[in-house]
Amino acid sequence: EVQLQASGGGLVQAGGSLRLSCAASGFTFDDYAIGWFRQAPGKEREFVSGITWSFDNTYYADSVKGRFTISKDNAKNTVYLQMHNLKPEDTAIYYCGVNTRGGLTTPTMYDLWGQGTQVTVSS
Repeated sequence: EVQLQASGGGLVQAGGSLRLSCAASGFTFDDYAIGWFRQAPGKEREFVSGITWSFDNTYYADSVKGRFTISKDNAKNTVYLQMHNLKPEDTAIYYCGVNTRGGLTTPTMYDLWGQGTQVTVSS
């Protein structure tokens, strides 16, 4: 079965850190781009960060630049999102997705999504 498994969310105080993981099963990330999005209650899903598997190009939303780092482990077929200096406004469900069509920051351009992992940052 082709699927993505997102994990690593939790409850953390402001200023804390978390590392999210996005693992693929049933396929490999070769030639794809992988993106992290988040969705807070009542808000639209927004782009957080993305990486191209073949070229390691990375992209970040302005709101997370300098605090979040996206990376990948080829052997584990997994993408990570390291989050530092978390803020209450980072609270959301975080989703990873696979993109094969470009438009990395546009959620409708993604073909497969993981189930999401909740990140809650307390003030």
